[in-house]
Amino acid sequence: MPVAASPRLLRCGDAAISVEFGSTTDPALNAQVLALDAALAAEPVAGVIETVPTYRSLLVQLDPLRTDFAALEAHILSLCARPPAQRPQPRRWLVPVVFGGDFGMDLADLAVRHAMSVEALVARFCEATYHVAMIGFMPGFAYLGGLDPQLATPRRLQPRMRVPAQSISIGGAQAAIMTVEGPSGWHMMGRTPMRAFLPGLDPVFLYEPGDEIRFEPIAEEAWNGLDARAAAGEPVARLERL
Repeated sequence: MPVAASPRLLRCGDAAISVEFGSTTDPALNAQVLALDAALAAEPVAGVIETVPTYRSLLVQLDPLRTDFAALEAHILSLCARPPAQRPQPRRWLVPVVFGGDFGMDLADLAVRHAMSVEALVARFCEATYHVAMIGFMPGFAYLGGLDPQLATPRRLQPRMRVPAQSISIGGAQAAIMTVEGPSGWHMMGRTPMRAFLPGLDPVFLYEPGDEIRFEPIAEEAWNGLDARAAAGEPVARLERL
């Protein structure tokens, strides 16, 4: 099966091409995006500066003085026509989270909304294996596919102007890991001491699109120690699978 039968190529000014595979947040479309991203990395083209995967498209940023639009578009289409290479199993991260209370201000309301106990809601949320579909909005902000459809929740009518860094949240049919303090209309479930984005680290982002995430509830008493270790650059999220 080819990467995509007929992707739509859109020129974005004179320095980028958007390769669109559809218009929804379908995991199958995201898999096609990631497959093309991997194919371009395996066969680099002079003048391509960066590729930015999203749920359903890949942005290819280029230097127009070093590459030709038509040649690059032909190369992209040829890659899309090939069977995708066999991808290794994705890395899987086990991420510790303190749920509820001051760490997850919306958890109790979410439990009432979904007619279940807080404990049952957390258990259901942590049963899923999430995949990092894309990174955007803020540095390291992970949009996660894989949320149990029964936990899908429309975003808040009134967004908060300040939400703590490292918050774990639900917004619509997605979950997310927030890396820096900022505004959000998502529902806050809890917080992780993990630093997925810490300037000075190499790589600067802990995870990447295509990685998997599982959440592990931890007691509030464990927060201070893990948070201090993470702030010092220690990895407090565990790799379950390399």
